[in-house]
Amino acid sequence: MAHEYGSLAALRKRVGAEDSDTSRDDELTSALAAASRGIERATGRRFWLDDEPVARVFRTAGRVACGPDGDLLLVDDIGDVDDLVVETGAPGSWSVLAGWETQPDNALLDGRPVTGLLRPGGWGTARVRITVRWGWPAEPDEIGEASLIQATRLYKRKDSPEGIIGSAEWGVRNLSRRDPDVWALIEPFILPGFG
Repeated sequence: MAHEYGSLAALRKRVGAEDSDTSRDDELTSALAAASRGIERATGRRFWLDDEPVARVFRTAGRVACGPDGDLLLVDDIGDVDDLVVETGAPGSWSVLAGWETQPDNALLDGRPVTGLLRPGGWGTARVRITVRWGWPAEPDEIGEASLIQATRLYKRKDSPEGIIGSAEWGVRNLSRRDPDVWALIEPFILPGFG
């Protein structure tokens, strides 16, 4: 289940359509979806929260950072810890594990996801199963804005064959490969190794 960042109503305003004008909604919805998926690919993450807890299995090899406070297991973005269950073992024989802390401290209070689980005694296993609501606690404003800018650009692309756009004021010019404003908005959210 995918979610779009920004809203169709906001995108309608960006392209100069009235709220009641739904004649372009199919094209605008398509542009908004494409912009949203592009942002997810560029950042390596998604900015919406699962409706229900989902179990994911992680191998600890290459995902554990050892520190003075214990071993930090790096995980995908966790947006809500209310139903968090951590288990170790293997398929068919999982055991609930206690004694871990979410990291970074205060992440959810700051509107950011939990990205690691710290365990003072180490993980001592090759696999960890985590059941939780994955994603971000809420869509960051920057992501919504970047999606609307990119969706507007994609929608107007039909008027710029072969990436060339023109105006009486500026003349003819090529569209840049990346929109610098979109990139500036999403750059702080990019996971290392993406983008």
